[in-house]
Amino acid sequence: MKPSLSTDPTATPQAPVSRLAALRDRLLLQEDLNFLLTNRVPRIGLTHLMGWFSRIESPLLAKLSIRVWRLFTDLDLSDAREQRFGSLHACFTRALKPGSRVFDADPSVIASPCDAIVGACGSLEGINALQAKGSSYSMAELLGDPAVAERFRGGRYVTLRLTSAMYHRFHAPDEGRLKHVTYITGDTWNVNPIALDRVERLFCRNERAVLHTELVGGAPVALIAVAAILVASVRLHALDVRLHLRYKGPNEIDCDVPFARGEELGWFEHGSTIIVLAPPGFELCEGITSGTRLRAGMRLMAKGAAAA
Repeated sequence: MKPSLSTDPTATPQAPVSRLAALRDRLLLQEDLNFLLTNRVPRIGLTHLMGWFSRIESPLLAKLSIRVWRLFTDLDLSDAREQRFGSLHACFTRALKPGSRVFDADPSVIASPCDAIVGACGSLEGINALQAKGSSYSMAELLGDPAVAERFRGGRYVTLRLTSAMYHRFHAPDEGRLKHVTYITGDTWNVNPIALDRVERLFCRNERAVLHTELVGGAPVALIAVAAILVASVRLHALDVRLHLRYKGPNEIDCDVPFARGEELGWFEHGSTIIVLAPPGFELCEGITSGTRLRAGMRLMAKGAAAA
């Protein structure tokens, strides 16, 4: 049961953190206020500011910031490899203790690349995916190339939302190769369900990096890392560059880097969204539906005969 803000003088006093958590939950349930506080603000300016602040090297400042952070999220650092952080950025991008995420070894499935809450998912309508009830967006616009979008016509997609408190690194869903990266600059709208209900084609408006991969056997799978307010930076191990709002390099980056199932591909600087896109022949695994909570390595899609 959620803690109450009762004014009954006979009630048992509550801890300040419990009162703050209850107030936080009430505020976040007010959709208009939530949208106003997280979107009707100078989004890009705040994102730059957060990027600067998070990199300040000060263990004391990091410790205090994490305490404040915990007032607004269910941050759990029990599986973090390091328990002390020199900066808030180090906590955001933390690595985990060995064995914290075990990837399903079944070669007939691909695994979730990250910890996440499943958003919209299912079959593409042609090359369109569902963003929210009654609102869709085009793979051609999301990927930035109509020809590439055609490879996925009638395929499957899963929207994976990483909250700010989650583990922010993402991994290879199966064995294969990273063939190409497309960086598309854009805005930094919040990507929570309230914003997805109100902002049309939100994923196509935000900054994003499209990771074009090819699995063993030749099946193309795209991982689209979408940025959001306070997070507009993605780091990929395969590229010696950080993709962020001030990035001025080429938008199309060729590469040919092999990866093993579960191998770390990169990380977000905060929380955000990864859209997994697969061609016809793939099917969602049992239990994958909107609202499902996943950990990196859990079953996500079955390849099927055509994909195999």
